[in-house]
Amino acid sequence: MEAASKTASFRSPLKQERKRFGDDFFKYFTMGIASLVLVIIVLVVYQLVTSSSLSIAKFGLGFITSSTWDPVAETFGALPMIWGTVISSMLGLVIALPLSLGVAIFLAELAPLFMKSWMITTFSFLVELLAAIPSIVYGLWGMFVLAPWLQTTIQPWLIAHFGAIFLFKGLPYGIGMMPAAIILSIMMIPIITSISRDVINMVPYTLKEGALALGATRWEAIMMVLGTARSGVLGAVILGMGRALGETMAVTLVIGNTPQISTSIMQPATTMASVLANEFTEATSDLYISSLIEVGLILFIITIVVNVAARLLVWQASKNLVTQSR
Repeated sequence: MEAASKTASFRSPLKQERKRFGDDFFKYFTMGIASLVLVIIVLVVYQLVTSSSLSIAKFGLGFITSSTWDPVAETFGALPMIWGTVISSMLGLVIALPLSLGVAIFLAELAPLFMKSWMITTFSFLVELLAAIPSIVYGLWGMFVLAPWLQTTIQPWLIAHFGAIFLFKGLPYGIGMMPAAIILSIMMIPIITSISRDVINMVPYTLKEGALALGATRWEAIMMVLGTARSGVLGAVILGMGRALGETMAVTLVIGNTPQISTSIMQPATTMASVLANEFTEATSDLYISSLIEVGLILFIITIVVNVAARLLVWQASKNLVTQSR
């Protein structure tokens, strides 16, 4: 017995040392994997900056403010692409936001009153299924179904009744800013809806019960819940915006790909992602390639800033709601 006790006491430090080695190895291994993501981002930025240095040196800040895109004369300005990217995303957000919030409120607040749980789950799955559809499918649907319908039905009516307004001036081309915004709104709906629903569900139920007990209507109680979850909802909106900013194929097929700035949603336009998809394989000169890569660098910076801001808002909202629930 005494010998066995001595043997156990002798092996115990070895087991502890092996355990500490395993813990330390796992910690540093996972830390390295996490750091690899940052390294990849830094390398991507470095490569974009290096590859676009020729365009940056020649055009400077004028590349962002100029609206001339002439590959023949090798004069490049990204303002029409930036304009088309921002405006199409904003128009899509205007369409998607009320629909997404309405669905999120329905699923989180109203559906549990008269629907069974499996029905709510099925409905939620169908909404989120929109995010699983490939963007090229949206683009083909927009090109062969949506654009012809807009050209023959919606756009002529809008021009006839509201043609004096700058938003609806022009000819019914079918393709242009309008179908691009509609497709982007469909692609944003599942993102905004799912995150907004989760944030609303995180609001303490006692808050709504207290409002109803004090005589508030159900609508007033829901508005109070939305007010509490506003940071998270705003983060969901910005995440949906980030999804729209980087969309390529669906927008490329319906926006018209014309580097011009127009205030009418009837007119063709272009985006940063679509100009890269259309022209990169046709670029023949070093300056042309460098200018396209600088467009990609601008798109990368905008997308990173938007997504980081959205994640911070969602994180802050979740943190506040968890604190309130305690």
